[in-house]
Amino acid sequence: MKTAQTQYAHQRPAIICLVGITLVWLLSAGNTFAAGTKIPRLNGKPDFSGIWQTTSAADYDLEPHSNRKDAPPGAGIVEGNFIPYLPSALEQKKKNFEARATLDPALKGYTLGVPRGIYYPEPFQIFQRKQDLTLVHQFGHSVRTIHTDGTDHPKDPYDWWLGDSRAKWEGDTLVVDIKHFNDKTWLDGAGNYHSDALHVIEKWSFIDPNTLEYQATIDDPKVYSRPWNLSVILYRHREKDFQLIEDYRFTLDYDQYYPPKPNKQ
Repeated sequence: MKTAQTQYAHQRPAIICLVGITLVWLLSAGNTFAAGTKIPRLNGKPDFSGIWQTTSAADYDLEPHSNRKDAPPGAGIVEGNFIPYLPSALEQKKKNFEARATLDPALKGYTLGVPRGIYYPEPFQIFQRKQDLTLVHQFGHSVRTIHTDGTDHPKDPYDWWLGDSRAKWEGDTLVVDIKHFNDKTWLDGAGNYHSDALHVIEKWSFIDPNTLEYQATIDDPKVYSRPWNLSVILYRHREKDFQLIEDYRFTLDYDQYYPPKPNKQ
């Protein structure tokens, strides 16, 4: 006579497998449930308020790169790995790379621009209201407004360092249309660049309450053969009393003059 232990021994692998599948499904469902219901909200929309920062090496070079004296290695954040430059623009990018130690606008303390300010390795803070989001960057304390009030881009604009940002909600994703740029910023420290025809579409969405996925489609017919995409993960700073610190590098060369020193008699 078979004991119960012997009788069901052959069923154990199937039972264990079924239990394992059930646990995986429950964990997956739990993660989806948490991401969909526990993210912070404001007026029913995801609330991105907070201080955020990337841990990627994207600012050194958007494309995959090995280590060099001025940069650690990185896997890149460009979809398909490489930026689709027009032939003449690729030659300019190579010149930029060779002269990056003196030409990179960030080294001069200039405003980083869009999208570079998002994956530059310093924190930035988002303040959100129903009608707009305000992004304040530690680097240079640049301030960018993303309008969410249904207004359109100005018809007769200037060209701005940060462009003009107009957004709409697609479910829980904030989709931002940015244009009207100047050509004075780079996309990273490796010489990847754009012209004043730059057009960026951003998508902001929560992965969990303290993690954002940032995606951007980059288009510039003067420089690239087609639009291309990048994506990066942003993490919320949760350290006690964490805050932005002024980083005005542009003014360092003038510190010897300001504030004015009293004349010595």
